[in-house]
Amino acid sequence: MSVALAGRAPATFEIKSAQLPLVALLLKSADLQRLAEELHARFGDLPDFFDQDPLVIDLAPLQPQGDTPVDFPALLALLRRYRVMPIAAKGGSTAQMEAANAAGLAAAPDTVMAAPTPARAEKKTAQPPAAESAPQAVAAPQSAMVLDKPLRSGQQIYARGRDLVVMAMVNPGAEVIADGNIHVYAPLRGKAMAGARGNADARIFTLALDPELVSIAGVYRTSETPWPDALRGKAAQVRLAGGDADGKLLLEALKT
Repeated sequence: MSVALAGRAPATFEIKSAQLPLVALLLKSADLQRLAEELHARFGDLPDFFDQDPLVIDLAPLQPQGDTPVDFPALLALLRRYRVMPIAAKGGSTAQMEAANAAGLAAAPDTVMAAPTPARAEKKTAQPPAAESAPQAVAAPQSAMVLDKPLRSGQQIYARGRDLVVMAMVNPGAEVIADGNIHVYAPLRGKAMAGARGNADARIFTLALDPELVSIAGVYRTSETPWPDALRGKAAQVRLAGGDADGKLLLEALKT
């Protein structure tokens, strides 16, 4: 027997499914001391890198190590120092997921980690699904931040969610950071970090390559390893081989 219940929609609320752009932390070690050191090394000088972004903790990288216990209260406290909001966990063992739930994290087994997508393909997608916005792929920048003045030592510029174009010299001790590409139409002698939120397709372009550090999606190289003589002080680009965040940096001459 079926029963139809008459009623009316509530006047004060509605419940609908929602999609969120998430940041994902792929936890590769339960050693929180080491994690704290590496987070500080990468984000300690970037207090505004995150802006209360919701975050899912992916425990799958821990599984080859067995049922490794994770101190979730300490982990959540550590992550919140960097202005992220841990809201869910996925990919853990039964014990790990129970511990995550006890710490206030929801289970998110259906969250998909997106692979970096070339910018030309991203532009064709008007509203990508939340899973594709989440984690390590950054949407194609809609406009570029343009700087006309030289950057002095100690200055730091971050182009959040877009490309960065610098029309003057980036001096030693200065830092330029972008979620997209970095173009320096002058000598690059400081630090340049493109694809800062995981866009492995990002590139760095400069008319005179002589930096202290270059980085694409967290893969970096410093001047402690001398730059090739054929490229130092010349027009060049820096990219990741195959657009793969696990790959190596390639330095290539630009034809001018």
